[in-house]
Formats: sequence, structure tokens, C-alpha cells
Amino acid sequence: MSTPQPDASRPSGAGADENRVTPDGLLHARTGTDVSPEDLVLAAGRDVTEANLEWARRKLADEGPAALDKLLP
Repeated sequence: MSTPQPDASRPSGAGADENRVTPDGLLHARTGTDVSPEDLVLAAGRDVTEANLEWARRKLADEGPAALDKLLP
């Protein structure tokens, strides 16, 4: 059984910086292009069917492009 080794990529004494949380706004990386219903269906892990496309159209109408940001990290 091996013992864990320190991570060489981390600087020693990083301290409190290791526990900081990245703001949600920095986690999302949309390209600025329009979001299609197909994009939303695929991001949700669903099959592209007419019922799922209709769900995506309603979600985009209600939430706009932010609907995609809510599904993706």
C-alpha cells in the first residue's frame, strides 16, 4: 500500500488560496454565438427528438441563452 505523495505542481504554503471558490460567472465559457434548441437538447444529455426540441424552444423563450449556461459548468 502506498502513501499519498504531495502534489509537486502546487506551491508549498498555498494555504487559504487553495480554498477559494471561483465565481460562477468565470466558470461559463459561451462563445457569444446564438444558442439553438439543438444546442440546449445536447447540453442536457437528451436525444434530439421533436419533443425535446420543443422543450428547448420553450426554455430558450423563457430564459434566453442563459438556459445553456445553467446546464453547463
